[in-house]
Amino acid sequence: MRTPEQISEIISCLEQEYPLAECTLDYEKAYELLFAVRLAAQCTDERVNQVTPALYERFPTLQAFAEADVQEVEQYIHSCGFFRSKARDIVKCAQVLLAEHGGIVPDTMEALVALPGVGRKTANLILGDVYHKPAIVVDTHCIRLSNRMGLVDGLKDPVKIERALQPILPPEKSSDFCHRLVLHGRAVCDARKPICEACCVKHVCQQFEGENA
Repeated sequence: MRTPEQISEIISCLEQEYPLAECTLDYEKAYELLFAVRLAAQCTDERVNQVTPALYERFPTLQAFAEADVQEVEQYIHSCGFFRSKARDIVKCAQVLLAEHGGIVPDTMEALVALPGVGRKTANLILGDVYHKPAIVVDTHCIRLSNRMGLVDGLKDPVKIERALQPILPPEKSSDFCHRLVLHGRAVCDARKPICEACCVKHVCQQFEGENA
């Protein structure tokens, strides 16, 4: 495990390397981000961003999604994979948002995870990006990098990782930090072959330290 000083150094180095810590999914409205994250399950953000412009043009409002024919939604999102369950969740989610939340995406974990197709990862992304609340988004990059760097010790369960990171990450930096892990995971710390020589945090990375001891 890393010391508080090492953790602070990791955060600082990633901030310098990736100053723009932004979600890579394109959206204008809160519910669009909610739906885009659902589409991104087992799919790349790049593919989702190719699909959503036509989807949001065809269904320009939450009401339009709530009244949509699920099979028509399927046609727009087919290339994202698992299109039947995703289309069903999106339409149902729109209906629940209108019926129970006045068309507003809720700002609490409890209310968000009660929505169709929404888990803790999606909920944390909404809380952090839309409502700017402390949030830790545990995706595959976060799981991989937090273990490699030594922020957590051999954890694979997203909820356990979220709980382990909460006390060691400054709340005001937690959401952006997770975005930076995604960017770093894609650019440098790849799942198959990390490019350690190009890594900005190798001097405080537990795995690099162990392999070069």
